Amino acid sequence: MVRGVTELSGLRELRTMHSSKKRSIPRVQSSAYLDLYMLGKEKDRLEKESFVLDKKKKAMQKRLDEIDAEMKKLKEAEAKRPQAYPKGFRKPPGKEWKSMSLQY
Repeated sequence: MVRGVTELSGLRELRTMHSSKKRSIPRVQSSAYLDLYMLGKEKDRLEKESFVLDKKKKAMQKRLDEIDAEMKKLKEAEAKRPQAYPKGFRKPPGKEWKSMSLQY
């Protein structure tokens, strides 16, 4: 399976030119409005992503709880089920392997 760029570990934590506050040209007073706009957009994106991640986490926890309940129910049913064979037997009687020798 080919992984996308967003699935590589550690790639989301890389600092970009914008996030590290580095500029190729000196800062101009009028760029403050642009910076405010860009920071506002980034904040909105991160809030939406946080909401989606919380929703996913709740869905995963709900599924994990369902799996735990189902496993518990199956374990209880298995414990209550009578043993099919006496404790001394390892194989069902009459179903032993037949063997024969081969000459090469």
